[in-house]
Amino acid sequence: MEIDYSVYLVTDSTPAILKKNNLEDVVRAAVEGGVTVVQYRDKHSDTGGMIRTAQSLRAICKQHAVRFIINDRVDVALAVDADGVHLGQTDMEIEDPVVARGILGPQKTIGVTASSLIEAVRAVEAGADYLGIGTVYATPTKEDTKAILGPTGVRDILDGIAGLEKIMPTVAIGGINAKNIQRVMFKSQAKKKRLDGVAVVSAIMAADDPKAAAQELRRLATEQPGFISGQPTVCKVDDLLRRVNAVIRDLSIKHPLCHNMTNLVVQNFAANVALAM
Repeated sequence: MEIDYSVYLVTDSTPAILKKNNLEDVVRAAVEGGVTVVQYRDKHSDTGGMIRTAQSLRAICKQHAVRFIINDRVDVALAVDADGVHLGQTDMEIEDPVVARGILGPQKTIGVTASSLIEAVRAVEAGADYLGIGTVYATPTKEDTKAILGPTGVRDILDGIAGLEKIMPTVAIGGINAKNIQRVMFKSQAKKKRLDGVAVVSAIMAADDPKAAAQELRRLATEQPGFISGQPTVCKVDDLLRRVNAVIRDLSIKHPLCHNMTNLVVQNFAANVALAM
């Protein structure tokens, strides 16, 4: 069955993110809100504790027909019969996709993190089923970031793997939230390939209402962004002037990134226009 990667939740049990909330309660609310994949990530618990928590999360995900992935730990994934495992680049030397596939079997899903085109191609060739591309933006939930890609960096990787023989699902991760999810998905599109979804951590795990946060992210991930209109049209000067007030009002509400290119002749005028927006 094809996997829906549109809203991919990566858990975080640290007090700074989870606060005093219960992990199982947050994950349950998230899947009820529309999360399509859950990855259990825990760098601090012992193996026994991880297995107990993973069993509980596995049951929640199974109840809602949501794929359940274990971060890094192939042994834990095997113990709880998870749907798959996600491997970071630091784990590739020990538990590469080939080894993980041999342990878990051909039906399980294996994801790999990629922060460069070289890493992405290597992961695809090694048999990965999907890629987690990032880090898109700096985030406190991941301190060992090798590179900040931004949407254009993600686009370069997508463009590079678009020509490979294997069709590779992809999600972007790193600092993605409700305010930037649509812009990330739109600006990262390559000519022949686009993201299949986004992975989020604190946008749901630290939310006051995880279910509502998941619902909003799911909506934003599957709807066309409001800043995308139809085909460009040619307007007369009078028509453009009549639209000025409405355009400025929309800019003040939607807060797009404006790149002001000017010169010394019109710099005061351009500055005033920017301030008006």
